[in-house]
Amino acid sequence: MNGQSIPATNLLVNAPDMSLELAERLLAEVKNSAGRMGLRVAAVVVDRGGNPVAAVRMDGAQLGAISLATDKAFTAVSFGHPTAKWSTSSSPGGGDWGLAGTLGGRAIVFPGGLPVYSDGSLIGGLGVSGAASEDDESCGRDALAATGMKSSP
Repeated sequence: MNGQSIPATNLLVNAPDMSLELAERLLAEVKNSAGRMGLRVAAVVVDRGGNPVAAVRMDGAQLGAISLATDKAFTAVSFGHPTAKWSTSSSPGGGDWGLAGTLGGRAIVFPGGLPVYSDGSLIGGLGVSGAASEDDESCGRDALAATGMKSSP
């Protein structure tokens, strides 16, 4: 490259990421939404690398809900799409058949996982579990709306 070296700092990716403050706000809004619906759920927020930032399991929520919520959030941020996107296409004979076996077996192919976008940038994922999967997703969407986040760029 013309004999000039590029400073290492110019080779780094600098992108927005999930903060603990936003993660806690998202979880509070999930709890508010679930409470209004009479549900008890677990919710997990992950950063853009799929690492948990914050989690909550409401009193009375299913014990396995936290694990499913974690994988829903991980799947959503890994692919940048809501997990509901694959509900039909990942069924036997569908174009995405077998997707549930990806990500080391962690991929979730039913509603409840949402990517979190801020100003067009993917910053993390939100997973909700413990109720019917459509209700899980509804709680997650309510949380995104209440915090000004989006589930698509």
